[in-house]
Amino acid sequence: MAADTSTGFVRQLGRWDALAIGFGAMIGFGWVVLTGEWLVAAGTLGAVLAFVVGGVIMALIGLTYAELVAAMPHAGGEHNYVMRAMGSRWAFVASWALVGGYVTIAAFEAVALPRTAAYLFPSLESVQLWSVAGSPVYLGWGVVGTLAAVALTAVNIVGIRPASMIQTFIVLFLVVIAGLMLVGAGVGGSLDHAEPLFTGGFGGFAAVLVVVPFLFVGFDVIPQSAEEIDLPFPMIGKLIVLSVSLAALFYIIIVGASGLAMDRGTLVESDLATADAMAALWGSDAFATVLVAGGIAGILTSWNAFLIGGSRLLYALGRSGMMPAVFGRLHPRFRTPTAALLFIGALSAAAPWLGADALGWLVDSGSPSIVLGYLLVTVAFLVLRRREPGMDRPLRIGGAGGGGVGIGVVALVLTAGLATLYLPGMPSSLPAAPWVLFGLWWLLGVLLLIRVPSVSGGPDAEERVLSRLSRT
Repeated sequence: MAADTSTGFVRQLGRWDALAIGFGAMIGFGWVVLTGEWLVAAGTLGAVLAFVVGGVIMALIGLTYAELVAAMPHAGGEHNYVMRAMGSRWAFVASWALVGGYVTIAAFEAVALPRTAAYLFPSLESVQLWSVAGSPVYLGWGVVGTLAAVALTAVNIVGIRPASMIQTFIVLFLVVIAGLMLVGAGVGGSLDHAEPLFTGGFGGFAAVLVVVPFLFVGFDVIPQSAEEIDLPFPMIGKLIVLSVSLAALFYIIIVGASGLAMDRGTLVESDLATADAMAALWGSDAFATVLVAGGIAGILTSWNAFLIGGSRLLYALGRSGMMPAVFGRLHPRFRTPTAALLFIGALSAAAPWLGADALGWLVDSGSPSIVLGYLLVTVAFLVLRRREPGMDRPLRIGGAGGGGVGIGVVALVLTAGLATLYLPGMPSSLPAAPWVLFGLWWLLGVLLLIRVPSVSGGPDAEERVLSRLSRT
C-alpha cells in the first residue's frame, strides 16, 4: 500500500477489490423490476440477443478504456483521456456527461432501495405524504432511502478500503443469486414458457438495447479510481474487459432463466417478475425473498460504486479548475474527495422523496449522457492513436498493427448507432420528462463550460488550463 505523492491518494485496492467495484457497479436494481418488461417487449430470445449485442458493444468500448487506463492511470479516467486528445472543453463535456449518468444512477438506487424493501416490509407504505406525477410518496420510503444515502456517503468518506470490502462481500451474494437462477432454469424451467421467442420486431429489440448503457455503466468506475489501485497498469485495463464480460453473463442468465420460468401472461401481471420467476423455478416463495435480497445487494453495490466513481470524476474536474476548487481537495486524514461525495450523497438523499416514477425518469435521462461520454472516449482513443503513435501504451489492444484502430472504429460506429435510438421518431425514443431532466443537467453544464478556457490537447493540457485560469 503506497501513497501517490502527486495527488495524495493511497493505492490500497487489489485485483478482487477493483473487479468487485466494476462488476458490482453494473449489477444494480434494473434486473429485478425490468426483466418482465424486457421479455414482454422482445421475447425471451430477443431480450437475450439484445444483451448479447449490448454486451459486445460495451466490451469494445471497454477495450478502448483498457488501453487508455493503462497509459494514463489517473483519477478521473475519461477526463484525462479526452483532455489529452481533444482539449479542455471536450474533456469537460465528456466528464459532465458521465457525472450526469453517475448521479442519475446513484439517485435511481436511492429510490429503488425503499421500493424493494417494501416487498419485504409492507409497512413502509403505510403513510403516504404526497404524490409526484401520480406516483405516491411514502414516509417509510423517504426515511429508508435518505438514511441509506447518509450511511453509504459516510462509509466512502472514511475511505475507499472499507467501501471496497463491503462491495466485495455483497458481490459474492450476487454471484450466488445468478447461480441459483441458472440451476433453477435447468430444474424447473420450461421451453414452452419461452414462447414466443421474438416479439415486437426491431422496436422490441431496440427497447431492450437502449437500456444497456444504463445497466452496463460502471466498468468505467475502475479507471476513475486508478490512482487507488495497487496493480500493474496493464492488469487494471484487463479487469475492465473482464468486468464487462461477467456483467453480460449475469444479465443473460437472469433474463434467460426468467423467460423459462413463466409464461407471457404471468410476466405481464407480475410486479417483480424476476422474484416471481425465482419462486416459480424452485417452487417456493422463499426463493423470491432471497432474490429480492439480491436486488437490495445489487442496489448497494451499484450505489456504492457510483459514489466512488462519480466523486473521483468530480475531483478531477475540481483539480483541473473546471469545477469549484473544493471538489479537487482530499480529506486531510481519509484521503477521499469529501466535497464530491457530499454532493452526490445529497442528491441521492433527496431522490426518494420524488416517488417511484422517478425510477423511469432517471434511467431514461441518464442514458443519453452516458452514451455521449463513451462516444467521446472512443474518439479520444482514435485521436491519440493517430496523433501520439509513440505514446507509452503498457497495454496495446489489437497488437502492433492496425487492429486496435479497427476496434476503435467499430466501437465508435456502434456507440453512435446506439445514441440514435434515443432520438425522436425512433421506436425506442424517450418521452418528454426524461428529456427535461437531461436538458436541465446540460443547462447547468453549459453555464460551467463557459468559464473553462479553450486549451488544445496534449500531455500538458491540464497545466495550461490551470495557468490560464490563474491569470483570470
